[in-house]
Amino acid sequence: MPHSTPADEPASDGRLHDDLHWLLARLKQGLATAQTPALRAHGLSLWGYTVLMAVVDAPTRSQLALAQAVSVDKSKLVLVIDELEAAELVRRRPDPADRRARIVEATDTGRRVLDAARADVLAIEDHLLADLEPGAQRSLRTLLAGLAGDPVARVEGGREYEGPCAP
Repeated sequence: MPHSTPADEPASDGRLHDDLHWLLARLKQGLATAQTPALRAHGLSLWGYTVLMAVVDAPTRSQLALAQAVSVDKSKLVLVIDELEAAELVRRRPDPADRRARIVEATDTGRRVLDAARADVLAIEDHLLADLEPGAQRSLRTLLAGLAGDPVARVEGGREYEGPCAP
């Protein structure tokens, strides 16, 4: 499998290229660089795309549950939902069980935009994974999905999320 690195990043088999945080951060950076313009063509930001996917997958989710599901601070989520609502991709309605809470659901337009954006994102992901056999691609996705659940929560130790979108 060919290995390439940006010109300002020396190739190495040392600690850096064995560090899980660096490997995942590098993948995230590369995907964000490729996906941002593709998503902008659909009127979405990276966070907008992520939130819209979660809303389509679970439309009855409260805003608090949605923030937890996408690992974003509640205040950042409100801004993202405001943007999606202004673009008529989602709507908020009172939760019948708790009038103070809002349920966020995708509009038909939001579902169409997500489907089109998802096709572009999948093409980018397929391009990234092209050097891997199809079985290895599925295994990688399965392994990463497994790590994104309980294992990451375990290493977080129950602490509040302190990522880039935290207050």
